[in-house]
Amino acid sequence: MSKHLHLVGLVGSLRSRSYNLGLMEAARELLPPGLDLESLPLGMIPPYNEDIRAGGFPEPVAELRQKIGAADGVLIATPEYNYSYSGILKNAIDWVSRPPDQPFLDKPVAIMGASPTLFGTVRAQMHLRQVFIYLDAKLLQRPEIIVPDAAHKFDAAGHLTDPTTRDLLKTWLLAFEQWIRRLTP
Repeated sequence: MSKHLHLVGLVGSLRSRSYNLGLMEAARELLPPGLDLESLPLGMIPPYNEDIRAGGFPEPVAELRQKIGAADGVLIATPEYNYSYSGILKNAIDWVSRPPDQPFLDKPVAIMGASPTLFGTVRAQMHLRQVFIYLDAKLLQRPEIIVPDAAHKFDAAGHLTDPTTRDLLKTWLLAFEQWIRRLTP
């Protein structure tokens, strides 16, 4: 029997009916057996300040770092703002990645994103990939989950309703599970 895998999810939007929150919730619904997903809130993370960090990590940051470090993998759902990923996500990554023992090192990470534009979150995901290369995370390269025209793929309550996207998400989650199991015997 395979080891149970615990994943954590980071959503780069604070909006209550964010497409990316809906995408993360759809991922939770579609997880393969033997996996669970805990979404980690980013709204309580203070703006990064090296003077504060020099005195120790604030409690919400310390908890975020601990949970990422203990997880078998990290799922990220990012919106695209100004051709990049969101400030709330950048701030959280900046806090979490500070020494000592930055928890993204060798951590399996998979990035997805939804946007109302026809180009989806391609540019945001590319910027995030650059960051995680520097942090020495183990990025899932393919398949990719880029959800364009999200307004037509989610209902008014924020649930992913598009069957094609749901099928792609299932395939992506299976690929991420295989990626984690390959990296962590």
